[in-house]
Amino acid sequence: MSTQERKERERASRHRLIVSAARELAETEGWDAVTTRRLADRIEYSQPVLYSHFRKKDEIVGAVALEGFAELTEAVRRAVPTGPASRAAAAALANAYVAFAERNPTIYDAMFSLSAGLPFADPATPAPLREAFEALLDTLGDVAGPVEPGLFVEVFWAALHGLVTLTRAGRLPPEHNAQRLDVLVDRLVDR
Repeated sequence: MSTQERKERERASRHRLIVSAARELAETEGWDAVTTRRLADRIEYSQPVLYSHFRKKDEIVGAVALEGFAELTEAVRRAVPTGPASRAAAAALANAYVAFAERNPTIYDAMFSLSAGLPFADPATPAPLREAFEALLDTLGDVAGPVEPGLFVEVFWAALHGLVTLTRAGRLPPEHNAQRLDVLVDRLVDR
């Protein structure tokens, strides 16, 4: 292995360490606790080393969000039954999405609420974001009826996000979440 390859491997390892430390700190103490000083102390590197990987906090949040999108994609794909698209598949997707958000509130915030500097619906959209949307499209595109599939997915996703956000904010009582998801799927999915 060349010196250059070793340095690149070490840099990638440091990058993963920074993201992991940021995620752990955010999950235990909240995103306000994620500062370069705190991260530098946790990973035992200097702040300039952190800045050589991430210029600002938004980029760290973005890196955590990208991990979250990959995890959401996996959760959705694992939950949706194979076979033809159906109401059952849409319901499984909706339940997997809400369960992911409930299990990972800090990551969900990085993905959708905090400034992460990630472009959505743009040629520069990172692969994990595109793959998450494709996981939704693969399940919901065939049940979109006469609506353009991408537009249908956007509406379905927005409804799920709204339910998650309003429930987390205490605006909707959580004991009715299952019924809300049933209403959403029943109203939007024909099959």
